[in-house]
Amino acid sequence: MHQDQRYIEALRNNDAALLSEIYQKYAPSIAAYLKSKGASTEESGDIFQEALIDIFKLASDGNFVLTCPFEAFLLLVCKRKWINALKKKSRAGVTKSLDEGYHYLKDDADAEATAHADQLEKEHLVMRLLDQLSERCREIIRASYLSDSQQQLAVQLGVSYAYLRKKKSICMSELIELVQHNRAQ
Repeated sequence: MHQDQRYIEALRNNDAALLSEIYQKYAPSIAAYLKSKGASTEESGDIFQEALIDIFKLASDGNFVLTCPFEAFLLLVCKRKWINALKKKSRAGVTKSLDEGYHYLKDDADAEATAHADQLEKEHLVMRLLDQLSERCREIIRASYLSDSQQQLAVQLGVSYAYLRKKKSICMSELIELVQHNRAQ
């Protein structure tokens, strides 16, 4: 666990003092970086805010552990959000690397932050695609991840254990197919 885990806890617990510190400490440098890559003042502020919301969502389950500096992780989340915003603006793609000329992250913090950001992106994709499944599939998949016992879950859902296993398998196959199709695009 990195010492900056306190910022994750601040997001999770809505700690006003530490949240203020996050804004004071990191917003100016990240805004300057995003502006150097073409973002307006408003866009850089939106990206920063959305990144904090994404990190809050990731941390809200209580299991997220930061293993790199918070700044490195926050910067990577912001970079990716800006790349996605640019791609949405013009479906032609980004021609200039956002990493060009930007090398202040030390050691393997960049790799760790990238791993966290990748995980965050994957979770967002799966959650977005999960909403495309039927209501019953969403219910079964979400409940399965929250329950330790599939037999107890079957009782809670009012179905047989065999039905739950089969339906969960079908639903997971549909979700996997959606994820694979989405990545291929």
